[in-house]
Amino acid sequence: MPTVRPSLLIPLIVGCALFMENMDATVLATSLPALARDLHQDPITLKLAMTAYVAALGVFIPISGWMADKLGARKVFSAAMIVFMTGSILCAVSGSLVTFVAARFLQGIGGAMMVPVGRVIIARSVDKSELVKAVSYLTLPALLGPVVGPLLGGFITTYFHWRWVFLINIPFCFLGLYLARRFIQNFKEDNPAPLDVKGFVLTSVGAAMIMLGLSLFGSHLVDGATPVAMCSIGAIALVMYYRHSTQIEFPLLDFRLLRIPTLHASVVGGSLFRIGLGAVPFLLPLALQEGLGMTAFQAGSITCASAFGSLFIRLLAGRVLRRYGFRTVLMVNAVFAGIALAAYGIFSIHTPYLLIVSIVLMGGVFPALQFTCLNSIAYADIDNRDAGRVTSLASVIQQLSLGLGVTVAGIVLQLSNHLQGHATIVEADFWPAFLVIGLFSVASVPISGKLPHNAGLELSRGK
Repeated sequence: MPTVRPSLLIPLIVGCALFMENMDATVLATSLPALARDLHQDPITLKLAMTAYVAALGVFIPISGWMADKLGARKVFSAAMIVFMTGSILCAVSGSLVTFVAARFLQGIGGAMMVPVGRVIIARSVDKSELVKAVSYLTLPALLGPVVGPLLGGFITTYFHWRWVFLINIPFCFLGLYLARRFIQNFKEDNPAPLDVKGFVLTSVGAAMIMLGLSLFGSHLVDGATPVAMCSIGAIALVMYYRHSTQIEFPLLDFRLLRIPTLHASVVGGSLFRIGLGAVPFLLPLALQEGLGMTAFQAGSITCASAFGSLFIRLLAGRVLRRYGFRTVLMVNAVFAGIALAAYGIFSIHTPYLLIVSIVLMGGVFPALQFTCLNSIAYADIDNRDAGRVTSLASVIQQLSLGLGVTVAGIVLQLSNHLQGHATIVEADFWPAFLVIGLFSVASVPISGKLPHNAGLELSRGK
């Protein structure tokens, strides 16, 4: 194996997978109105396609850590990229809402293994003193996805056809497979804990039923009782799992890990922040196209401004954390992030173009800093042997929070549209949804405030 610094190379390889996944998400969001017209659906109904992906994450992320321990991290990481690519191809050839949602679910299975296992690889390859730097390197290629995705997706959707946007994943997948095979060790545990099969069944039913049930609220696809029944079944399954997890030694998702203050702040407090931020890729392109009448390419050129803001602040994240510490940054920055997200609600056809771009740019700066803090501090007090279990728990809650953001935004948007009596989605329907997602970000402040003042000190001292 070549002599290279793991803190640089390994995060960049994992970042290749994150790039593919993040670009795919932003491309889909930009193409959503055109895709909805082709499938003869309302644009808000297409949130089901985004939620199906997150539901797959909720089902399969819990076993990603166990599979990495059992089969080897590199094998699982590579297989996940192949599954993700297969789902992308099926998305491109889908001709109905049902087939498209099913293809997105398959993509989610790949994503469920790809990103969490990548984080396990980083946690086991990089010293804690270099973890903040590694996370920053990891997110650099990942953040190029939101830069390239909206522009490329908007251009292809406007001037060609939305189906082509899913085929661009293929070359990135092959590149990731090559790099993983050449540079990543096949980390595995000699005696991994047994798989919690009962826990897997209960969490699968719980996560899938709640996410899909919430996404069906207010849609014309099912009757009103069906979403309620699905959410009820999901809630019962999750309560049963929680009771089950306290009675066995190696539960699939070990909530006892949340007793660690830094992990609690990252996962619980971070989940509130992610609900707000998770709505943006769905809500902002929709507001620009359906509310302000822009083309997909115009909307994509504005949306990518947030990614440039993210790239800028990631380069300064380590310096900011060394100066102020995790606790202060998480609390203060969450407020600024909430204000930035809520500010999207002031957009109208009369808002100057430069003002829109400036607000979207700042809407990338503060959330990106928050993400870096949350993702880094999760491993501050974790032993390497617990990295897989922590990654599974944190990734499930994080991804479900992001998906819940899409659902919450869709419900608020539908209610706003209905209460204002508009036959179609118009500009005035969006501001309540942006206000709500901004408030979710601010709601994370009290949880971060419970952290000790020296929380993550070893990480923030990293060079």
